[in-house]
Amino acid sequence: MKRCAGWVLIVVLLLSGCSAGNGAETLTVLGPWTGDEQRAFQRVLDGFTRATGISVRYQGTRAQNQVLRGDLQQGTPPHVAVLSNPAELAGYVRSGKVKPLDAVLDAEVTAAYSRQWLRLQQLGGNAKYAVVVKADLKSIVWYTPDSFPGPAPATWDELVAASQRLAAAGQRPWCLGMGAPPNSGFPGTDWLEDILLHRAGPGVYSNWAAGRLAWTDPAVVDAWRSWGTLVLAPGAVRGGSTAALLTSFADAGRAMFADPPGCALEHLGSFAIGGYAAIPRPGGPPGPDRDFRFVPVPGAGGAGPSEVSADLAGMFRDTPGARRLMAYLAGAEGQRIWPSGGTTFSAHQRLVDQDVYRSDVTRRIATTLARGGNLCFDASDLMPAAMTSAFYQAVLEYLADPARLPTLLGQLDQVRRDIGREQWLDLPC
Repeated sequence: MKRCAGWVLIVVLLLSGCSAGNGAETLTVLGPWTGDEQRAFQRVLDGFTRATGISVRYQGTRAQNQVLRGDLQQGTPPHVAVLSNPAELAGYVRSGKVKPLDAVLDAEVTAAYSRQWLRLQQLGGNAKYAVVVKADLKSIVWYTPDSFPGPAPATWDELVAASQRLAAAGQRPWCLGMGAPPNSGFPGTDWLEDILLHRAGPGVYSNWAAGRLAWTDPAVVDAWRSWGTLVLAPGAVRGGSTAALLTSFADAGRAMFADPPGCALEHLGSFAIGGYAAIPRPGGPPGPDRDFRFVPVPGAGGAGPSEVSADLAGMFRDTPGARRLMAYLAGAEGQRIWPSGGTTFSAHQRLVDQDVYRSDVTRRIATTLARGGNLCFDASDLMPAAMTSAFYQAVLEYLADPARLPTLLGQLDQVRRDIGREQWLDLPC
C-alpha cells in the first residue's frame, strides 16, 4: 500500500503540473517576442525564477493573438499572455477570459504608476486587468549630429521648414519604411496619429481613437494632408514613396548613419534605439547621445501630449504562481531588468531616479513615459482589429496614390460605422 501511495503521489504531481522536487507549478507565458527580444524577456523570467523558485516556459510568436485564441478554444490557455494591442486584451476581458488583478497588485505597486497607466491597466473598466511589461514613446523624431545639426524645430511650421531646407540643399530629409509584415503600414499610422494629436489636441484624438469622430472630419483630413506635405514633396524621402513602400521599417533608419547620410530624420518610437544600436559600423555600433539624439514631435514633450504604446500582460489562469508572476512583472525588481540593457523602457516611476537609464536620450524618454503630462495611447492599438487593418492598408494606398485620399477616408469611415460600439475601447488621454 505504501508503494502504491507513492506512485499515486507522483501521478498526482505530474497531472497537476507540479514539480515533485519543490512543489512549485511550472507557468506558461505566451508573448510577441522572438530573437533578441525573446532573450531579453527571458532574463526577466529567469529573475522571477531565481526569486521564487517557480519555473516558467515561454512561447514567443508574432501571431500571439491567433495562438491565444486557439489555446482558449482548446481549454488550455497560458497562465499569462502578453499582447501589444490593448483592444485585443480588452476583448478577452469582456468575454471573461482575463482574470482581475485588484487582489494581486498591492498599493505599493499601484502607487508606482501614473494615472494614465493605471487607467490603461483597467482597459476601460473598473478593475485592473493588465500589467505594462514595457512601454514605448512614439512622439519622437530621431536625428544624428551629422545628418541634422539643428536648430531643433519647436513648431509644426518649423519642422516643415527644416524639411524643405534640407531638400533644397540636396539632402533627403526623411528616412521612411512601411514594411512590417503582417502590420505593414504601421509607421505611417504612427505618423498620422502623432500629427492629429499635436495639431488637433487630445480631445479630438481621443474621440477619433474611440470611433466617435468620422475619418472625413476636417481635423483628420488635415492630419493626412500635413503628413503628405512632409513625405510626398519632391526629394523628401530617400528613394521616394515607392521605396518607402518596399523598405522595412527596421532598415529605413540605417541611412542616417551612412557616410554621407542618406537621410536626416526619422519618426519612429523609442524601440528604434535597439535597431540603431545593432547597425554594424567600423568604429562600433551607434550609441545614444554621441551618435543619435531626438527632438519631440512639435507640441510634444514637457507639458504637451505624447503618444505612447505598451505591451500588456494579462492573467488567463488564476493560480498562486501566476499571481506571483504578475506582481513581479509590475514591481520594481522585474521592471528594471529589461530596461537596464539600454534599449527598452518602463512606465514605473521610481526607476527614473535609479541607475537604470544611463544616457540623456534614455533618461528623457523614461521620464516622459513615467511622469509625462498628457499620455495618449496609440490610437491604432486601441481600435478594433478591423479598423486597425483598414488603417494600415489605407496608409500604403495613400503613399502609392495620394489623389485617392478622399476615397480612402470615405472607406475608412464606412468600416468605422460598420463596427458595433461595444467593440471600441474608450480610453481618453
